[in-house]
Amino acid sequence: MLAILIGLTIGIGLPLQTSINSRLRHSVGSPFLASLISFAVGTVFLAVMTLLIRHSLLFSTALLTQQPAWIWLGGLLGIVYLTGNILLFPKLGSVQTVIMPVLGQILAGLLIDNFGWFSSPVSHLSVSRVLGALLVLLGVLGVVALDGWLHRQHQQHLVVDHTEKNGQLWFWRLFGVVAGMLSAAQTAINGHLGQVLDSAVAAALVSFFVGTIGLLLIVLVLRPKWQLLKDGQQKNPWWMWIGGMIGGLYVLGNAFLVPQIGTGLAVVIVLVGLMSGSLLIDQFGWLESKRNPLSLAQLLGLVVMIAGVALIRLF
Repeated sequence: MLAILIGLTIGIGLPLQTSINSRLRHSVGSPFLASLISFAVGTVFLAVMTLLIRHSLLFSTALLTQQPAWIWLGGLLGIVYLTGNILLFPKLGSVQTVIMPVLGQILAGLLIDNFGWFSSPVSHLSVSRVLGALLVLLGVLGVVALDGWLHRQHQQHLVVDHTEKNGQLWFWRLFGVVAGMLSAAQTAINGHLGQVLDSAVAAALVSFFVGTIGLLLIVLVLRPKWQLLKDGQQKNPWWMWIGGMIGGLYVLGNAFLVPQIGTGLAVVIVLVGLMSGSLLIDQFGWLESKRNPLSLAQLLGLVVMIAGVALIRLF
């Protein structure tokens, strides 16, 4: 039960972080600068937590000499997933930008568990696990798409640019699935790193530090303009700087969960939390977002997702 609560909590925090980082991007004018600031804040936050818990930021040299090279990839895969969402939205629209990575996350999570990739705990595929994953995906479809399909209110998101060739669209759809699979791989890698270091918080720190270095190199190459804009007379809110702290807790939670329940179930539980958090933001208009009251279709989709998690967890 504790693992489920942790997964749901960090999942709910993820859309909050997205909203916060979107506000930060609006102020600094560049998604890469916003991501770099978020990663840097998260790295400092996790460094402080590591010092408080472990009383040291140093690691054994065995981490460099005795562990596989992929153990360092978690932070870089996080950058790919983050950048992938930025690239997908104008190509596929809001609905498919959510669906394609989710499909990749669920698929990769089940495969990682079945084959024990990245030293994850092995949990072989079964009929109940597959059906549960399909229910979760069906629930995601209900939350993000069904309401629009029924009322035809979001047709502009469901029908993307017809001038593009169908092959190009499928390329971006495939890219979205691959980005989601890399996100699941990041979860598994950070979980194993937490076991190696015997500390989930130290694993999260390593992942965020690598991601920060990667983003710093990207910023140095692209050279976006450094600026801090105000929205008219409105001041920049203080909370736009804390997205990295929420992201750090998200990575920390995943590093803790994977050794306990496996990559597949961790991914699925976090997805339920993510959708729940997104619906809460829409319902109450948190963080300067526009209020969009929940619909019956969205609530039914969330119930279906919860049923899918129960099917995977209990059978």
